[in-house]
Amino acid sequence: MCGDCVEKKYPNRGNTCLENGSFLLNFAGCAVCSKRDFMLITNRSLKEEDGEEIVTYDHLCKNCHHVIARHEYTFSIMDEFQEYTMLCLLCGKAEDTISILPDDPRQMALLF
Repeated sequence: MCGDCVEKKYPNRGNTCLENGSFLLNFAGCAVCSKRDFMLITNRSLKEEDGEEIVTYDHLCKNCHHVIARHEYTFSIMDEFQEYTMLCLLCGKAEDTISILPDDPRQMALLF
């Protein structure tokens, strides 16, 4: 992974968790070939561990195949919620939790 290729290392993305793709606004350009172009996604894998789905892949420079970052995305269901996380030097870090019920119990508690 190359910190010289990104504007900011592990930017905080709030609740934006990407299962695929690249956060090109954070790409400063390849530190090896000095080009700023689209990226390749390689070595993509999906595995399940204890009810959790884990997607990993590498961001590579399209021109020289320099490895820019390793992307990890997770999805799981805990009780009544879907939980998502993302960790990537390029795309950033993020977490999100969404209720699987028609009415979110966290929102109902605020009404009383």
